[in-house]
Amino acid sequence: MKLVAITSCPTGIAHTYMAAEALEKAAKKKGIDIKVETQGSVGVENELTMEEIQKAHAVIIAAGATISKERFEGKAILEVGVSEAIKDAEGLIERATKLEAKKPDLSKQVEDIKKQRSEERTGAFKHLMAGVSFMLPLVVAGGLIIALSFIFGIEAFQEEGTLAAALMQIGEGAAFGLMIPILAGYIAYSIADRPGLAPGLIGGALASQIGAGFIGGLIAGLIAGYTAEFLKKTIKLPKGLEGLKPILILPLLSSLFVGLLMIYVIGIPVKGIMDVMKAWLQGLSGTNALLLGAILGAMMAFDMGGPINKTAYTFAVGLLGANVFEPQAAVMAAGMTPPLGLALATVLYKNKFSKGEIEAGKAAWVMGLAFITEGAIPFAAADPVRVIPSIIAGSAVAGALSMVFGATLRAPHGGLFVLPIPNAVGNLGGYAVAIIVGTVVTALLTGLLKKKVNE
Repeated sequence: MKLVAITSCPTGIAHTYMAAEALEKAAKKKGIDIKVETQGSVGVENELTMEEIQKAHAVIIAAGATISKERFEGKAILEVGVSEAIKDAEGLIERATKLEAKKPDLSKQVEDIKKQRSEERTGAFKHLMAGVSFMLPLVVAGGLIIALSFIFGIEAFQEEGTLAAALMQIGEGAAFGLMIPILAGYIAYSIADRPGLAPGLIGGALASQIGAGFIGGLIAGLIAGYTAEFLKKTIKLPKGLEGLKPILILPLLSSLFVGLLMIYVIGIPVKGIMDVMKAWLQGLSGTNALLLGAILGAMMAFDMGGPINKTAYTFAVGLLGANVFEPQAAVMAAGMTPPLGLALATVLYKNKFSKGEIEAGKAAWVMGLAFITEGAIPFAAADPVRVIPSIIAGSAVAGALSMVFGATLRAPHGGLFVLPIPNAVGNLGGYAVAIIVGTVVTALLTGLLKKKVNE
């Protein structure tokens, strides 16, 4: 049994150290290992390391001042006044040993990892992901609304005045119509701040009108952003006219530049590339389909929500606007598989996971079913050499099978919860098989490769 503690009093002099000494003596008397950090007037002494905190059964905070508890996330904490540690140190030690450790909050870990990854992004990729993050709510909402229109029949929206037609107008006409302009606009906004927004939106709208699609939107956003940023730094005006720069001069010049480029230089060639890609993807079958599905699947699992995962997902989402639905099915199947496979592994191979990981496995079921690939990250972080190859293999199998079965998906997100919507998924039976087989492959490989927890 190991404990850690912090003592601190408002003045940071006598009581801080008296409480620390009392806790150390009481723990020694009971044969319990304890380390006490003091936060006194001279600063932090005997500072606790993260390793010591992780190994501790519980944390005692005996303080008369506010103590940050962020580093004790997931640990059982006993918080009392500093005087209580002096008067009844043995009682506190006894109470701390009987505390139950908090259940690990997998959702919180995933949220923290997402935030950290977002902060670590730099350069053009950071700007691209900013645009994608603003675009995704439109794509998800639009895709799900389109999927709901199929409840009335796959072609019911063609009858004007019906609810199906209204749903299609909202989803495809409005939400998907805004997808490319918002993508380009917020890429440019990320680069140049507010002056980049107007030229980015205009460039994206032109990409959409020309038929340059998702790739055209990416290019338009980057050109608009870097053009606006260049002009912002280059153009110098008298102080009295400086206010015209962000609302008139920058939007006008950068919008003209990106607009003319899209119309006369970039738009048509990019449209040609998109048309060729669309025709190739629609004609995929057999080995080619299997290979593409396996590659997309492996990318989804490789860094579980990182740049490679986002590249595969963004590629599939971009094709929805071109009415190519197979890659989206493969990507979502492969993204569900890592947390689902690891959750299954914690059930089948309990001796190869810590109690905390087994508990986290329960939350991983929900995350996997909701298509939150990041639910696998805590397991991969704890044992990357064995877990990452296992989830890559399972996701590659899921993606490959999905493509080979010809499964299609018209909703860009939602996991299990979109599968019951009629006509949202093409070849639902084959799609379910792809997810199940990928999950089982991940679980079996994880169990085979991982060592027992005591080894």
